[in-house]
Amino acid sequence: MNTEYFIAGRIAIKSERTFSKLIVRIAIAGVMLSLAVMILSVAIINGFKTEIQEKVRGYIGDVRIFKFDLNNSFELTPFVPGAETINNLKKNKDVVYFQPYATKPAIISVNDEVEGINFKGIDKSFNWKYISEHLVSGRVISFADSAAAMKEIMISQFTANRLKLKAGDSFIMNFVQNPPRSRKFKIVGVYSVGVEEIDKGFVLGDLNVIRRLNNWGPNEIGGIEVRIKDFSKLKPVSLDIYENLEVNLKSESVSEFFPAIFTWLSLLDVNTRVLLILMMIVGVINMITALLIMILERTNMIGMLKAFGMTDFSVMKIFLYNAIYLVGLGLLLGNILGLGLGFLQQYTHLFKLDQGSYYLSYVPIEIHFSEVLILNVCTVVICFMVLILPSMLVSKISPLKAIRFK
Repeated sequence: MNTEYFIAGRIAIKSERTFSKLIVRIAIAGVMLSLAVMILSVAIINGFKTEIQEKVRGYIGDVRIFKFDLNNSFELTPFVPGAETINNLKKNKDVVYFQPYATKPAIISVNDEVEGINFKGIDKSFNWKYISEHLVSGRVISFADSAAAMKEIMISQFTANRLKLKAGDSFIMNFVQNPPRSRKFKIVGVYSVGVEEIDKGFVLGDLNVIRRLNNWGPNEIGGIEVRIKDFSKLKPVSLDIYENLEVNLKSESVSEFFPAIFTWLSLLDVNTRVLLILMMIVGVINMITALLIMILERTNMIGMLKAFGMTDFSVMKIFLYNAIYLVGLGLLLGNILGLGLGFLQQYTHLFKLDQGSYYLSYVPIEIHFSEVLILNVCTVVICFMVLILPSMLVSKISPLKAIRFK
């Protein structure tokens, strides 16, 4: 039997010292809360990044392709995509789908309200999966009848509330050009993305409306939206798409189109790292305090063990084993608390947020068990390494003085 391990177990389980028991419980609680906070922090940041990225990329795609020129307005210069560009996109294994679009600024004046907006034109190849998931009322645009499709439009809940409109209503939209031209549309659907920059800035309609207003050809478009498989590969895939475009085209990733949102998301990573470091420090300080108190309270025992011939290293291992046991218990409870609260929030959305400020109406959770495992391993390793130094205090204790110590 391992003598050091046996003694450490007896100390941990059958200690009758009231003060050390209290300190030990505080230390265990500190480790438990620190790990729970770390698990929840990482899960919440993962959830925020995934949900907000999905909101943005679901509406405008991951990569936008448009004509290379000095035009920086929302109304893009028209072009006809060549066979080379289309074939390269089809052959690209990282591309899920791509679809044409165009935008045109307009003004909606209805119910004594005026709203500037960007009309986003799409065609029958548009992927409706994301919009359908965020549909509040009505339906999506039907391209079965091309003439009817040109009179249909979808607006956001934000725009509907501001202009006092709903699905089924009609209104006049004035397009910004010289001379100004107007079109009457019927609202067939209302959606809510939850990102103000999108909900406030765009409506969806038929691409042929823009073609007719701008006198474009039947195959001319303003740009191409590309959806990729793995968003973590956005930069290399975006570069690969750009390098395989025709010379008169260029591309832009969604992070370049919405820099403010993605800069904010990157800052969340910094906040998470700071919080993880602080929580780790709290847990370590608690364990060091508990270990020092246990050593001081058991000075007599240390003296007796040394008098019986036990080496300093063996005595040190007793207290290290005891500390690791307490850390393990704290980790177990921390995992139960952190994962329990995480799964509760993930399935119930108990904790709410102000959607106007955070783009989401609830605190998002995305738990990666690999990250939970890394947090546990790092906590054990760091605690063990840090606790070696205070445990060496036993080597400074004289057996004769320790036996007399009260």
